[in-house]
Amino acid sequence: MKEKTWRLTKTDYQNNRIWEQTEGTLGETGCMEVINVYPEFQYQEIKGFGGAFTESAGYCFGQLSETAQEQFLDAYFSDGGLRYSIGRTHINSCDFSLGNYAYVEDAADTEFQSFSLEKAENYVLPLLRRAQERAGRTIRLHAAPWSPPAFMKTNGEMNHGGKLKPEYRTAWARYLARYIKEMRKEGFEIWYISPQNEPDAKQTWDSCLYTAQEEKEFIRDYLGPVLEQEGLADVHILIWDHNKEVMFDRADAILSDEAASAYISGVGMHWYTGDHFDAISLVKEKYPGKEVLFTEGCVEYSRFDPNRILQQGEMYAHDILGDLKHGANSFCDWNLLLDAKGGPNHVGNFCAAPVMLTGDGKDFEKQPSYYYIGHFSRFIQPGAVRIATTQYSDAVECLAVRNPDGERAVVLLNRTDREIACDVKEAGVGTRVVLEPHTIATLCY
Repeated sequence: MKEKTWRLTKTDYQNNRIWEQTEGTLGETGCMEVINVYPEFQYQEIKGFGGAFTESAGYCFGQLSETAQEQFLDAYFSDGGLRYSIGRTHINSCDFSLGNYAYVEDAADTEFQSFSLEKAENYVLPLLRRAQERAGRTIRLHAAPWSPPAFMKTNGEMNHGGKLKPEYRTAWARYLARYIKEMRKEGFEIWYISPQNEPDAKQTWDSCLYTAQEEKEFIRDYLGPVLEQEGLADVHILIWDHNKEVMFDRADAILSDEAASAYISGVGMHWYTGDHFDAISLVKEKYPGKEVLFTEGCVEYSRFDPNRILQQGEMYAHDILGDLKHGANSFCDWNLLLDAKGGPNHVGNFCAAPVMLTGDGKDFEKQPSYYYIGHFSRFIQPGAVRIATTQYSDAVECLAVRNPDGERAVVLLNRTDREIACDVKEAGVGTRVVLEPHTIATLCY
């Protein structure tokens, strides 16, 4: 057997951030410091990795020269880059938009004759088209609204929470169906839809509040039936689309209703309140037929030091490992690209992205998080299944998968300040790996 290790060395990061490949031969080892791989134990399917096509990302992409745009697309969507196959986008505006907008602004337009994706056509859709062209395949999208149009809400604006007015529940479901159809006309596949991004957060930006009961009723009595009536029953509905710490409680409150559950494919989750990986396991244990998708995560400048870029990369790897080891089916990052300040953002809610514009806005830089994500997205193929591992120490975070072609990929993360050595084995055959402090490595065989 042959072993390939892809890693980001210090030299790689300083010299144009290239990938390095080394090869060796797997053989008999006798070390007691062992990580065992058991491909006969198979768990969830992993459907892919990706990032969010926000208006901010599209705007920043438009600032690049044609040459830099091609390099950016290669970095994310080519075989030599992160090989992204999925994505997320916003219905109407979000905080990472240049301002508030909706696809219908006129309350009198009950038939949505004025419905238009013109705002999305400014920055979001051009980036999506270019990404699909570079990937050579359809990028499967998860779409979510941050807010309905202002006239549909109790507070009369898109920001600062508020709720969907009861009299607009049918209209809002029809609006979401119309969005899916218009996107399909443009050649984009809406694979999943959430009725609301972060339904428990009253934000200074685009937001709308739903209790579990309200979300359940909207899906069961309005969105699910409307999608069926509109010939869109193949679109998967996700609930929650918010933080993990109360994900099980929210999922249980909704999925325990059989009529609502029949319309729901799974649960979306974010990372902003800590690990809570066991919440994923609880959802999977009680509702084994439902998927759990990681739909958003970023390093917020309001909470983390923007200069600790290595820590940012480790945050990504730690969360991806934990999510997948506990049953998650995919991982979708937040903004694909931001400016040097972490925007633009129409309320100053800045954050980091794996790729960011340089200070002059003419070029881009890959952050360490880009490479940490790559240790998963490059080597875990869509359709891979997680397989079992055992390990001698919790100092090494470990994940193993079996790809559709039979190849195994084993990701090892060392977040400690010390060097760690171990033997990775399957059926008694393996190879020695030495992880320097604060490094990540992926073995494929």
